[in-house]
Amino acid sequence: MNAPQTPRQQLILGQVLHFLADPGEDDSANSYEYFPDGALWITDGRVAGIGRRTEVEANIAPAVRAAAEVFDYSGKLILPGLVDTHCHYPQSAIIASFSRQLLDWLNDYTFPAETAFADPAVAARTANWFLDRLLAHGTTTAAVFSTVHATSVDAFMAGAEKRRLRMLTGKIMMDRHAPPALCDTVAAAERDSLALIERWHGKGRLRYCVTPRFAPTSTPAQLTLAGELYHSRPDLHVQSHLAESLDEIAWVRSLFPAARDYLDVYDCHGLLGPRSIYGHCIHLSPAETARLAETGSAAAFCPTSNLFLGNGFFDHAAAIAAGIRVGLATDVGCGTSFSLIRTLNEAYKVSQAKHRPLPPLRAWFLATLGGAQALYLDEFIGNFALGKEADFIALDPRSTPELEFRLEKTDDLAQILFALMILGDERCVAATHVMGKPAFQRRTTAV
Repeated sequence: MNAPQTPRQQLILGQVLHFLADPGEDDSANSYEYFPDGALWITDGRVAGIGRRTEVEANIAPAVRAAAEVFDYSGKLILPGLVDTHCHYPQSAIIASFSRQLLDWLNDYTFPAETAFADPAVAARTANWFLDRLLAHGTTTAAVFSTVHATSVDAFMAGAEKRRLRMLTGKIMMDRHAPPALCDTVAAAERDSLALIERWHGKGRLRYCVTPRFAPTSTPAQLTLAGELYHSRPDLHVQSHLAESLDEIAWVRSLFPAARDYLDVYDCHGLLGPRSIYGHCIHLSPAETARLAETGSAAAFCPTSNLFLGNGFFDHAAAIAAGIRVGLATDVGCGTSFSLIRTLNEAYKVSQAKHRPLPPLRAWFLATLGGAQALYLDEFIGNFALGKEADFIALDPRSTPELEFRLEKTDDLAQILFALMILGDERCVAATHVMGKPAFQRRTTAV
């Protein structure tokens, strides 16, 4: 008879911060917990204790404490892992490519890049590089677009499973208005999607995401199939694009003249509801805004991408006020960085343009628990509630000379968080842990 396995336990020390709810525009004090001299107690990859260090340690038997692995991040902020709600791993190699408009970007860069993913070696190399870069930037969960090739999903899922990550992806469904090498058919999309769902959905921490690229590149028959797949199991997800540019909206109107609006195309094919998320959502009508909220569908806020292509400013505050779930997103490769910290910088500027500036606590909620809620994964991740999966990052708020000088005379949490989102970047990520274990640790170089 095998002896019971000893639980794997870790004690994390540092300035622990997590969110219980959206802080709103006034940074509500009841929306978060902050322990300047705090600790996390982790058992078998899940949060078993959180609070002041003295209180957490007092609840641990001395022998158990002595046997635990200790990570001392004193002077650093301990936050839940960041959540990226919309990005394209096959576009990693075309980030920072000059383009004029969204449809130009697709034709000039995206489609040629994605064609190469018919080669499993290209897919595997890119997926592993992408996942490692996410971890280096503090991102532990993402909703990710693969390509039309089933092998691109296999490569990404295998890499995510190896790293024990909670990730979403799916094969792009695209049967028109794209190069022949990137077009599937309704039958092929059904065959491949069902096989991928069977192979990967629910394996470890992985979820499958039904992924029609966007309405113009799928026929009505394929969109119908996408809706049927989404409803075929109670925990599948959907991701696509919505109202990113005015030219795109005009194209959708010409292709689907019977639809009330862009969102109605997805609605008529059963693609709205819990666990559905749409990238961009910049140019929404009042009816579309109301319908997204009514159905529980979410919007991915992609400020660096929207600014890069000049498509417009997403109204984050208005979307939240309307009841839409909103998550933050890099949208690599139209987005200009893998860093959600840098993305918060641009989100703040976009919010200023809308005359509703994004406060610092709400910003970091958006990058953590808000993103988990947008993806309907907050039962697993997003904060340090007892029993949740222990994905977290250690941020050094004085990691650069600029930050150190800016913060040398303050220990105010809101000021620290705001300085981090404006002056910070991936250099602030001292460590990233997945299910308690270190997955990335930044090397320090002596000056």
